[in-house]
Amino acid sequence: MIEIRHVGHAFGERTVLRDLSLDLTERRIAVVGGNGSGKSTFARLLNGLLVPTRGTVRVDGLDTRRDGRAVRRKVGFVFQNPDNQIVLPVVAEDLAFGLKNLGLPKDEIARRTDEALRRYGLHDVADHPAHLLSGGQKQLLAIAGVLAMAPDVIVFDEPTTLLDLRNKRRIAQAIDGLAQRAIVVSHDLDLLEAFDRVLVFEDGRVVIDDKPAVALPAYVAMMS
Repeated sequence: MIEIRHVGHAFGERTVLRDLSLDLTERRIAVVGGNGSGKSTFARLLNGLLVPTRGTVRVDGLDTRRDGRAVRRKVGFVFQNPDNQIVLPVVAEDLAFGLKNLGLPKDEIARRTDEALRRYGLHDVADHPAHLLSGGQKQLLAIAGVLAMAPDVIVFDEPTTLLDLRNKRRIAQAIDGLAQRAIVVSHDLDLLEAFDRVLVFEDGRVVIDDKPAVALPAYVAMMS
């Protein structure tokens, strides 16, 4: 469980989040809101990429402020732009990078790398330069790299924004097929229709918290 208690966050004088208290337990949670509403900052608090200015975020009892490394092993994060996440020049090497940092045995690294490459259709490009992949392939590589670390939860920040329709569908299918819980920040409302819960942000607060059938039409009306 991710527990958020009286969380606020500010960048200097600019307040971005205001007194949030939530329990995140559902398998698929969507986060939507206009630009500047606080949703991306909220996402980064969930695995300790940011720590709150006020309040606490806990993952299975671990405080992101004190136990950041342990939290990041439980909660993976996929960035909007996969170029921000791909750190090594060759596909398979990049995928294995995080596993090496965990100190896993070589045979376990090889097994997890191969499994993730095959799952996301990247095995045939395992030895290719990562920067030459298509946008969709890069996003799949970013997902595969996080998945190989075996987190309990994966947070996605606008995973389809930079993609064409075909690759949006590929990423949607990849998210849908995850065994892990997923928390997805997105403007792509079609991606979120089958989710369990939608959080709508406005001015740093959650103003709607409901099922997609209720929350998404209300959000569209709010933004009209």
